[in-house]
Amino acid sequence: MRLLVVLLTAMAVEIAVLAAVTGSLGFLPTLGLLIAGGVVGSLLMRREGARTLVAFNEALRTRRAPHREVADGVLIAAAGFLIVVPGFISDVLGLFLLFPPTRGLISRRMARGAERRERAFVLNHRYGRPPTAGGVVVEGDVIDVRPDRPGTTERPELR
Repeated sequence: MRLLVVLLTAMAVEIAVLAAVTGSLGFLPTLGLLIAGGVVGSLLMRREGARTLVAFNEALRTRRAPHREVADGVLIAAAGFLIVVPGFISDVLGLFLLFPPTRGLISRRMARGAERRERAFVLNHRYGRPPTAGGVVVEGDVIDVRPDRPGTTERPELR
């Protein structure tokens, strides 16, 4: 629900900015700016995407986990989406994501958030299952079976 509110608010703000720019510059100059922004953004996205692909392949070649390269790829894809969506605010946000310094800041923040979520997930889930609330507890004893000789299949007696 919050995502829907955020998206609708973003659309309303984008339309308001487009209307204000169109009122100030006129329709054709506004259209020209939108098209120019899309073209420039697409060219930058292409260049940065190729650069990220080269870095990704280099990471794989050197047997290093390509975490940063994958994050860059995700951010470049998001930038491409924002640039393709018509509007000035989305274009500015998309261009912001295309520049390597800002991408680095955002990818580090994404990594920290992923680490926090991973820790919370690991702490909240034991033995591959989420903890159950109010479940049945079955008492039992652990019998450690270690055969004296390899290859024997001694089984414990169940009581």
